[in-house]
Amino acid sequence: MKLISVMLGGFFGAITRYAIGEWVNIDNGFPLGTLLINLTGCFFLGWFLTFITIKRNIKPEVTLLIGTGFTGSFTTFSTFSVETILLFRNGLAGYGTIYVLFSIILGLTLAYLGLKLALITERKGETH
Repeated sequence: MKLISVMLGGFFGAITRYAIGEWVNIDNGFPLGTLLINLTGCFFLGWFLTFITIKRNIKPEVTLLIGTGFTGSFTTFSTFSVETILLFRNGLAGYGTIYVLFSIILGLTLAYLGLKLALITERKGETH
């Protein structure tokens, strides 16, 4: 059942990534689609992993479906890496630098904000 959970999540995560990438596709040389996908994934995974840690009654299959399967295939470090190399190789060093800095700084910030949101939400739930 765990393998099926990862497979199903991965299937839907990959389709979602592809659809968003096509929808956001801007032909100016900057990989905005991948950046938005990865930043969304950072925020969501920060929130989700904190949320499931707090709740503790989430089935492992759900964690694998959503965290490992869906989010793992929705976000993509390999595409980020190749796009970065291509930006520098194609003489777009400014875009490449912005892409790397935004990906790292905003990615870490959004993962942290997702974690904080889960904690804040849990604290509000305790008071009611």
